[in-house]
Amino acid sequence: MATSDEMDISLVHTTVQELAVTAKEPPPQYMVDEVLAADEMPKPIPLIDLSRLTTAADEADKLRATLKTRGLFLATNHGIEESLMDVMMSASRDFLRQPSEEKQKYNNLIVGKHFEMEGYGNDKVVTPQDQGLSWNDRLHLRVEPEDRGISPSDPLTRNLSAKLLDLDEDYFVNQISNKASGFARFNYYPPCPRPDLVLGRRSHTDGGLLTILFVDQDVGGLQVERGGTWYNVPAKPYTLVINVADCMEIMTNGIFRSPLHRVVTNANKERLSLARFYAVDAETVLEPAPSLLDDNRPPRYGKIKAKDFVSFSQLKSS
Repeated sequence: MATSDEMDISLVHTTVQELAVTAKEPPPQYMVDEVLAADEMPKPIPLIDLSRLTTAADEADKLRATLKTRGLFLATNHGIEESLMDVMMSASRDFLRQPSEEKQKYNNLIVGKHFEMEGYGNDKVVTPQDQGLSWNDRLHLRVEPEDRGISPSDPLTRNLSAKLLDLDEDYFVNQISNKASGFARFNYYPPCPRPDLVLGRRSHTDGGLLTILFVDQDVGGLQVERGGTWYNVPAKPYTLVINVADCMEIMTNGIFRSPLHRVVTNANKERLSLARFYAVDAETVLEPAPSLLDDNRPPRYGKIKAKDFVSFSQLKSS
């Protein structure tokens, strides 16, 4: 019988892409006990023109309203050329379609069973007997601190601070800092024989400050929860899906919400997505921005260092 460590190694090294080819039924670790169907949004998710945020009050009002109620929006005129988005998606597809032995050269499981965030792999297996797994493989690349090639100073975070919350425009940028580890993640969701029982990505909220995502043009799968109901997020060509993450919900005292979301699988089509995660410095003390508090708006969350934050339950004020 395999030991726990052997099961850990086995599950991490068996890619989902390989399972999709060989397995008639997904292993039980991938099965979920929930309804995976979703409704269409009663009102479309707002499409925000980022080029108008600094000049058009109505665009800022629309963005503020959707971040308060949904926690995510679709972005157009974001400054990324369509040709570059095509190249990024094509390069991702080329890597993720390579034979497994080629991709394993970049495996995130290091000798000695040490799991690294950066690299190629799938879910980190902590409790092999009962841990649920997601039907995707992914490549994580660390792109921050700044000497890795990407500056954390993003115009969108300045607009969120200054235009929408009346905070100093560098409030969120300063929380990111040059010490924060930011990641890009390239996700591959192969076809799944049981899309009614398996999730490409299990229900979760993002833990950082902000997530920017772009996806395959014609393959949906992202769903977001609102009021106990799951809704489909449309896949629109050359638009970005941008969502608030946990740290921003805390810093805004819940004015902006970090949405619960998941990814469903498809029986016939593969799906790719590229995500850029903005994180905060591990030493940052997470707490609501003082200027957003008053007698009518007491703090909803207590203080905790970012490196110690696991869930909202740690921070709820009594």
